[in-house]
Amino acid sequence: MDELQLKEMIRSLLNEMGGDSAAKETAATDQNKVEKSAVSLQEEVKQDTSVIEDGVIPDITEVDIQEQFLIPNAINEEAYRKIKKFTPARLGLWRAGDRYKTQTVLRFRADHAAAQDAVFSYVSDDFIKEMGFIPVQTKAVTKDEYLTRPDFGRIFPEDQQAIIKEKCKPNAKVQIVVGDGLSSSAIEANVKDFLPALKQGLKMFGLDFGEVLFIKHARVAAMDQIAELTGAEVICMLVGERPGLVTAESMSAYLAYKPTVGMPEAKRTVVSNIHKGGTPAVEAGAYVAEIIKKILDNKKSGIDLK
Repeated sequence: MDELQLKEMIRSLLNEMGGDSAAKETAATDQNKVEKSAVSLQEEVKQDTSVIEDGVIPDITEVDIQEQFLIPNAINEEAYRKIKKFTPARLGLWRAGDRYKTQTVLRFRADHAAAQDAVFSYVSDDFIKEMGFIPVQTKAVTKDEYLTRPDFGRIFPEDQQAIIKEKCKPNAKVQIVVGDGLSSSAIEANVKDFLPALKQGLKMFGLDFGEVLFIKHARVAAMDQIAELTGAEVICMLVGERPGLVTAESMSAYLAYKPTVGMPEAKRTVVSNIHKGGTPAVEAGAYVAEIIKKILDNKKSGIDLK
């Protein structure tokens, strides 16, 4: 029943009651509620509708969730906003009746789409060429195979092994590897800033490193076979992490001293959450260089390093 039908029903009831003042008052109150409800709905639509200027709809993903606060008449808005500063969780987004507000739903769907895109898309060939990486590929041939057969993402076919042996500097102190992992977006968003900081730090410590490998369809443990093929002391592997609704651009750096195929995961050292909302790429690059120096000094990594 829409608003006009409800008003008509109220008028009909009033006529049938023939002057009952109490009933009239009740009906009038109900009518006022209907009118207020309609106004409230209109206001919500106005708030939730994106403003279109010059034919362009604003990008809803540009809204900072940690700054967004939609609760009306909050008892202590200042304290609530302070809490939001410490977490990217979706707090203080309010509701419209028993549902989420439109802009909240749209942002959720946009973030979910970005996460899916990060998993199913590829690091562009232009980016790989621009960075001067040596491209190789694991045994996983397709994206579906990579996702359903994790073991294929840890090993290389013979022709790719030959490329690694030919192109990489043998027995280097440090071999840098970049793997697409589960987020191509993370690689393209962070590597350009991360690598110069890492290389500068390694040079400062007098540590040599060779060409950078890029692995398509990479799992973290692919670094183990690379170490066996090149004889590098430390493998530093940058990989795109599984994306979530907070960000699809989180990258991690996995480090290991003389890793071998099948070694325990506890032997790896990891620096995670590298992205603009976590540890900035430049800062992370400098920090990882320090950790590599520590690994080489102690000749151990992972839990053994602690």
